[in-house]
Amino acid sequence: MDRDLIEYAKTYAEEQRATVSEVFTQFILKVKRVREGDPTEIIMADPVFRNSLLEMISRVRTGDIKWHRYEKVF
Repeated sequence: MDRDLIEYAKTYAEEQRATVSEVFTQFILKVKRVREGDPTEIIMADPVFRNSLLEMISRVRTGDIKWHRYEKVF
């Protein structure tokens, strides 16, 4: 693998708080889903849903989410 690509994968993984292994796993899963025509692609293609999901992930990572116990919510 190209040295620049290796460094980019490391940096990306660190920024995303993931391991390089997780980054490659997600890449392979993406290739598999595209090849198989997985309906997940249709859902993620919706810009409103995708942006909402990415915002929620960001809020979870930064700790801006207030968590509630299951019993309290239901």
